[in-house]
Amino acid sequence: MAVRKPVPKAQSELSQDSITAYTNRGKSRIKIERNRAENRKVTSDDVKQFSIGLRDIDETIVYYFNNVIKPSVLQNGTRKNVPIIYGSPERWAAVQKDGFYRDKNGKIQAPLIMYKRDSLEKNRSLGNKLDANNPINFGIFEKKFSMKNVYDRFSILNSRDRVKEYYGVIIPDYVNITYSCIIFTDYVEQMNKIVESVNFAADSYWGDPERFKFRAMIDNFTTVTELNQGEDRKVRTEFQINMLGHIVSDSINAQLNGLNKFYSKSAISFKIETAGDIETLNARADTPEADTGRRFFDTALVGAQKDALPPGMNNEEIAFVALNTAALADTVSTNLATYNNKTIAATPAGFTLTQSSFQVYINGIIAPENARTVTQVDSDITVTFNAGILGYNVDSDDQVLLVGKYS
Repeated sequence: MAVRKPVPKAQSELSQDSITAYTNRGKSRIKIERNRAENRKVTSDDVKQFSIGLRDIDETIVYYFNNVIKPSVLQNGTRKNVPIIYGSPERWAAVQKDGFYRDKNGKIQAPLIMYKRDSLEKNRSLGNKLDANNPINFGIFEKKFSMKNVYDRFSILNSRDRVKEYYGVIIPDYVNITYSCIIFTDYVEQMNKIVESVNFAADSYWGDPERFKFRAMIDNFTTVTELNQGEDRKVRTEFQINMLGHIVSDSINAQLNGLNKFYSKSAISFKIETAGDIETLNARADTPEADTGRRFFDTALVGAQKDALPPGMNNEEIAFVALNTAALADTVSTNLATYNNKTIAATPAGFTLTQSSFQVYINGIIAPENARTVTQVDSDITVTFNAGILGYNVDSDDQVLLVGKYS
């Protein structure tokens, strides 16, 4: 019998196994609820997961020197750009030993700028994710165009909005990173020009404008010139860059639970719609209750049932059914709204008009039917509110909308 070999775990599985949920004083672990309805497919997405690492911050120094400061020196009547390199451990150790940097052939490299990252300190005065393994705070970024709108002509659609595509990004870790830099030149005059340009760019935001920037601060420059007998000239300046950066990790435990990608609602608004009472619905459904009696506006009948009905509605009944008015109150006092020169419609035979025939909205929120009363007072319509049921008083600065059959 063949023995099945064990399958090694992927990196994501190993990372998840190392994550331990918080416990509450020795009790059972807190269960993290995940809503699968909020998960979005990103296999065909052209938007890369947003992340900022230490290498990105390191590269901002190279970008700023090469594209903004552009240090250069005059050497033998020719202007020469000063290269900048990262000080790997081997390079930095060689510089500390010899006082300058040589290439593989042993030639001194000057002019040259070398830098390396010394330390990283967390800035706790900015940002807080509460729990790094289960981030709660996040920022929202909107994508300029969504493929869900590609076939929609919004100019001819009514009550339809564009779908907006959003991405959730965790709150970054704000850090202070210190870099050590050394400038090598052949002459002090060359060194002066480079130091002047670097000092001018200090305390500004370094980085690619199309990506991200970080504030770089430089406090002092230390220049050393050595000219010993039988040795090469040494002109160098050392300084430190204090970079105020932030890190958005792309590790497994930094992923948001269901908030990497989501969409806005495509709003559709409906106007007032009449469905009928239970008697009408039973008649249209052809249930046994329908045989007890049908009214003249039950139209979902066929055959002999339909032929036995009287003719359709008259003009007065049609006008009553079609009437639906919406207006704001002319005056609002404490728990009382008044609509001047408004009259509740007269009901034709076979129709009823009750409190449920009206809808009242207070600042856009519908008021319960048992919390208000619509009445006709002389030539005006008044709406009286019950503050005990509402839970608050309707004041003069509130907006009260009345929808129903009145004119």
